[in-house]
Amino acid sequence: MKISHWKQFAIVLFTVPLAFTAFRTTPTPVAAGSSDDTAAIYKAKCAACHGVAAAKWFDPAGPDEEHVEAILKGKKGEKPPYMPEFGSKGISEAVAKDLVAHMRSIRQP
Repeated sequence: MKISHWKQFAIVLFTVPLAFTAFRTTPTPVAAGSSDDTAAIYKAKCAACHGVAAAKWFDPAGPDEEHVEAILKGKKGEKPPYMPEFGSKGISEAVAKDLVAHMRSIRQP
C-alpha cells in the first residue's frame, strides 16, 4: 500500500507536535529530605560547576541568606558561567538551605 506524499506530510505535521508535548516535562518541586537526598540533588544540579568538594565559586564564610537567594534567584558574576536560578525549577527555600549546609560540610579546607 502506497501513501501519497500529502498524507505523509499530514501525518508528520500532526504527530511531531504530539511527540514534543508528550515528552515535555514540567519541574516538580523538590522537598527537603534526608542528607542522601541533598547529596543527590547537589551531585545532579550543582557539582558540574561547583565541583565535587564545592571548591569553585562558593564562599563558605558567606551568609546563608545570600547563598539561598543565589540558589533560588540566580546570580550574575563578573564573567560567565553565571549561577542559574533554581527556584522555578522545583528547588524550595528549605532545600536551598539544605544545599548550603551540604556544601559547607563537603568543602575541604
